[in-house]
Amino acid sequence: MQLNLKPISRAGIAEAISKVEVYRYLNEPGEAESICRDILAVEPDNQAALRLLGLAITDQFTGETTDRYLDAENVFRSLTDPYNSVYHLGLLQERKAKGQLRAGRLPHTVLPVFEEAMNYFEEAERIRPPNNDDSISPGSFVSKRVPGQPCRSLSVQWPAGFASPLQTRDHPGPL
Repeated sequence: MQLNLKPISRAGIAEAISKVEVYRYLNEPGEAESICRDILAVEPDNQAALRLLGLAITDQFTGETTDRYLDAENVFRSLTDPYNSVYHLGLLQERKAKGQLRAGRLPHTVLPVFEEAMNYFEEAERIRPPNNDDSISPGSFVSKRVPGQPCRSLSVQWPAGFASPLQTRDHPGPL
């Protein structure tokens, strides 16, 4: 017996978007991704579905080579609003780095990915809409911002159990 899936209707898109958000909250990113793809089959340029699709893909990152970084990047680059595109590319890099740390990668090997995330967040901050502070504080895990300083002088907050690659026995602070 072959199962034929019926496409969602245009009228059902708003409810489908709500379901995507629920599945993401329930930590079911595969389900969220599937619904996003159903929405995009009906309305290929739906910005909410594209944004949520990219986030659902990044929710599945484990730090392994099978992570679909390029898929998420392509989705975020397809967002038509420059701020949303750049901001979500920053989230992509942040989530990529976090996944790699969880997978056991050494912190100093992940630092360039965090720096790339911060570069995206800094660009997003420059072009952000009024009253939107998302790009200013994407998460304390990535960094504590130093106003007026370039990304490379940021102090990265490493998770418990990880030592900063910028610290040594002889130099306990950032280099």
